[in-house]
Amino acid sequence: MRVTPRRLAIGMSLWIPNLFSGIRIRRFSDDWTHATVELHVNVLTRNYVKTAFGGSMSAMTDPYFFMLVMHQLGRDYVVWDTRGEIEFLKPGRGVLTAEFEVSPEKVAEIRERARGGAKVLEWFETVITDREGDVVAKVRREVYIREKKRVTATRS
Repeated sequence: MRVTPRRLAIGMSLWIPNLFSGIRIRRFSDDWTHATVELHVNVLTRNYVKTAFGGSMSAMTDPYFFMLVMHQLGRDYVVWDTRGEIEFLKPGRGVLTAEFEVSPEKVAEIRERARGGAKVLEWFETVITDREGDVVAKVRREVYIREKKRVTATRS
């Protein structure tokens, strides 16, 4: 069965770590350039002072940049999420949203840099906003990309 953006969004929303963390994937774009993820702050996802738990905010941003890059690059590449940084700016309440964007131009640049098996480490940035549009946190995620050895060997 082929993974479509819609199927992946539904599956990721029902995946137990996301489901019980209040994380919902609203959509992946059909061209894999954009994703929208929400965190519903509730009794299970809030901290001691009744605002969004920082771990939940970090989890809501974990795999999406690497997934967008991976789906655009295709099966000839190894793609991992290697590390992340989060700067909390304001207490998160209600529904929080993160938008992820990876342009085809950025992927073309990464593809060129990874040519021949070179390791590429690329940082991507997004923000987490509340319903009013205020920035709750700034997030950076590092993605590792490398052309698979079988592809590199074929070119030699």
